[in-house]
Amino acid sequence: MVVGVQTVKVALEANRTVAWFIAIWLGSAGFNVSAQGFEEISFATADGGTVYANLYGDGQHAVLLGHGAVFDKESWDGLAQDLSAVGYQVLAIDFRGYGKSTAGRAGNALYQDVLAGIRYLRNAGAERVSVIGASMGGGAVAQAAVVVEPDEIAKLILLAGVPIATPEEMHGNKLFIVSRGDALRDAVEDQFERAGEPKELIVLAGSQHAQHIFSSRQRGEELTAAIINWLANE
Repeated sequence: MVVGVQTVKVALEANRTVAWFIAIWLGSAGFNVSAQGFEEISFATADGGTVYANLYGDGQHAVLLGHGAVFDKESWDGLAQDLSAVGYQVLAIDFRGYGKSTAGRAGNALYQDVLAGIRYLRNAGAERVSVIGASMGGGAVAQAAVVVEPDEIAKLILLAGVPIATPEEMHGNKLFIVSRGDALRDAVEDQFERAGEPKELIVLAGSQHAQHIFSSRQRGEELTAAIINWLANE
């Protein structure tokens, strides 16, 4: 299913209202939240690397965020705060070679970091884990979705993700998002066509690539609203 930008706009103000009430409730209930709103954690990968990540919130549906090549885990802070405010636990990872994260025996196999994050969240009690990857991180997330067990990923969001060789083998309910003028648009649409069901494609107005979309207030709000709406839609 292909969806244009006009059809993916949702009531962002309603989402903000929900977030406001949740924030008030958390404060009145006496929850302790760090000044930054997250806790930095680390965990090992299967190939012997170490991933550092920022962990937000506490929900049964967890969302892992994988950044693009010119970004890091802190770059997701706005989206992570929005998602945690409406009830999701969020794990924003630094890929190997970024921040304090280190590679293991598999070298530049970024998907190993995604797998480790998914399994960390599962072991910590998350009932469902969804993953979002942007550009380079989209390729890592997509490759992880090929090798996971069928029920390990609930939903998969690829934000102008770097293409992988076998998109037809990805598990999970897949959402592809790309700007109309993005140089990767043709590749994203090819990955979408080749991927198995269930799947959806959203083409946003503009030409900004992946996480750069968040730098525009209007486009960033549209993107955030589309992500929240899609994750909530069972």
